[in-house]
Amino acid sequence: MGDPTLTRTTVGVVLLAAGGSSRLGHPKQLVVHQGKTLIRRAAEAAVSLGGGPVVVVLGAHREAIASELNGLPVQLVTHPDWALGPGGSLTTGLSALLSNSAPGAPSVDGVLVMLCDQLTVGAAHLAALVATWRSTGAAIVASAYDGTRGVPALFARSVFDELASLPPEQGARGVIAHEPSRVVTVPLPGGDEDVDTPLDLARLK
Repeated sequence: MGDPTLTRTTVGVVLLAAGGSSRLGHPKQLVVHQGKTLIRRAAEAAVSLGGGPVVVVLGAHREAIASELNGLPVQLVTHPDWALGPGGSLTTGLSALLSNSAPGAPSVDGVLVMLCDQLTVGAAHLAALVATWRSTGAAIVASAYDGTRGVPALFARSVFDELASLPPEQGARGVIAHEPSRVVTVPLPGGDEDVDTPLDLARLK
């Protein structure tokens, strides 16, 4: 049985989209898949959860990527040191998520961390992560794919300090792996399908 109080919790989202796509040669965030850019597609899935704030962390190619998010109820934050690694982007997004709540708005009890280029991640998978967290009360609910546990992943407030102290070069996977017994997983078939190289892009097309 899950904790009934978790049904009233608020989950925020941090969408990491600051990278420079150096291996691809042009912004992966702007690659079109199924009629939408990857960043728009990911942001719409995040917004579909409803209820909690959505923070999008930008860095390289900021203006072009930001224009793809016009009309969506998301907060854009810029991480100037994005090139140092994903940890800095995550801590920047988490800080924005926790510090910019509107007066009277509920505090964020969990944060869902996601990337923009995982092709099999959609609204249904994000909703499954939230539902699993609310039914289990686990500290971390991670996606399981390709023999690993990774993002998208939902972190309870008890883990926020660990996320906030990540070094720039380390991503959320290090926090997930730190104490496996506190992690519950949701299967994500094809979770390793992303867009990092020209070969990935050719496969996508």
